[in-house]
Amino acid sequence: MMDKKIIFVVFATLGCILLTSALEVDTYDFLMPNVWPHRDELYLCTPIRISPHSNYYIVGFQPNATMNTAHHMLLYGCSEPGSNESVWSCGEMQTNEVDKMYNTASPCRSGSQIVYAWARDAPSLELPKDVGFLIGQNSPIKYLVLQVHYMHRFPEDKRDNSGVFLKYTKRRMPRQAGVILLGTSGLIAPQRVEHMETACTINENKVLHPFAFRTHTHSLGKLVTGYVVRQTETGDVWTLLGKKDPQLPQMFYPVVSTKPIERDDVLAARCIMNNTHDHVVRIGATNKDEMCNFYLMYWVENDTPLDQKYCFSVGPPYYYWNRARENLGNIPLSEI
Repeated sequence: MMDKKIIFVVFATLGCILLTSALEVDTYDFLMPNVWPHRDELYLCTPIRISPHSNYYIVGFQPNATMNTAHHMLLYGCSEPGSNESVWSCGEMQTNEVDKMYNTASPCRSGSQIVYAWARDAPSLELPKDVGFLIGQNSPIKYLVLQVHYMHRFPEDKRDNSGVFLKYTKRRMPRQAGVILLGTSGLIAPQRVEHMETACTINENKVLHPFAFRTHTHSLGKLVTGYVVRQTETGDVWTLLGKKDPQLPQMFYPVVSTKPIERDDVLAARCIMNNTHDHVVRIGATNKDEMCNFYLMYWVENDTPLDQKYCFSVGPPYYYWNRARENLGNIPLSEI
């Protein structure tokens, strides 16, 4: 397989376009190197190394995949990749199963953060004006790792190059983008509608400007909702960030409220799941399992994004908002 640890170079196999703002944007084709998904429920990762001598800002993402081929894709930013291989097996929840074709490792060895996510034939994403994900010299992101989840085994004569075309520039963006992922562990009892909930307090002295959100579940998800909770003397005030049926294209949608998020505000997310099966369904890596994820994309002005990249709870039956250490009040009722 071809070596994908390629240094990001401005003029290497790139197409250049000029935007109306005179921002020069190049394209990098970050694709799986003709891999063979040789078994069901396979997660594969491939990396690129960013040049340590320059800063780059990712300003757009154009997916090169279909839901018939890839269940979902994640783009990780890493300080170190999970492996030195050109491709490796990188299931989100590793099992004891030994893969005879690919070595097994996590997407990142250190410095893991989500940069982009795609599923269900979601379209391209272009970031707002003057907003970009900083990678390279002055960023903790020294590598990008593309993870693709293949639900089904491919025929022996078929290979895949799913991935994403990255739009980037060397021009400094005054607004750095970041993503925080809210999610849960837990289980859903048989024949039950369950609320899977999580919440975390912002403990950093930063002002976040939310601009997009994305939801992700598997087949049992009915509605995923994200909020900002501001605790006031008269009670907790819940502001909707976004809600979406996760069975729709799992793209990044504009947030409902762009009101800045500040220190001591609480981010909260809820997935409403309907388990029509006669068995327990748990959070896990395969399509037979479930996931409850709410991605919030934001920017900060002349600052760096949150050090906190993830906000997870243990989920049901042990965790709900009314048991959260944030002592949440005025909790919204079920929306279905």
